[in-house]
Amino acid sequence: MLNHPFHHAFAVKDLASTRSFYGGLLGCSEGRSSDNWVDFDFYGNQITAHLGAVTPPGAEGRVEGVAVPIPHFGALLGWEEFHALATRLQGAGIAFVLKPFIRYAGQPAEQATMFFLDPSGNALELKALRNPAATFAR
Repeated sequence: MLNHPFHHAFAVKDLASTRSFYGGLLGCSEGRSSDNWVDFDFYGNQITAHLGAVTPPGAEGRVEGVAVPIPHFGALLGWEEFHALATRLQGAGIAFVLKPFIRYAGQPAEQATMFFLDPSGNALELKALRNPAATFAR
């Protein structure tokens, strides 16, 4: 399977808290930047944080009966990487929208997932599949 990284651009209220959150807490390396935006390597994908009007999530969808924030973006992590990051986020006092939990337990698409907000209110989902080959299993 080929890795197809994505690019996601989003608005933030300030670059200092954005750098601290994505670079410091999440451990994403910083790429190019200006006075108005900054790029990060978000687990192998490029994200660009632009200074601007922030529109926080205003709706929710349901997955297996669980409410999730819409819109959101995120990344797939390795199983151990996910759990190490979840522990780091919990230790930092992150207020989770959905605390780390296991979805589809015992099924081919079993996954660990968590939802939380960045300092500007953008919703993120990070997940890990126990069997990465089942990423798109139904």
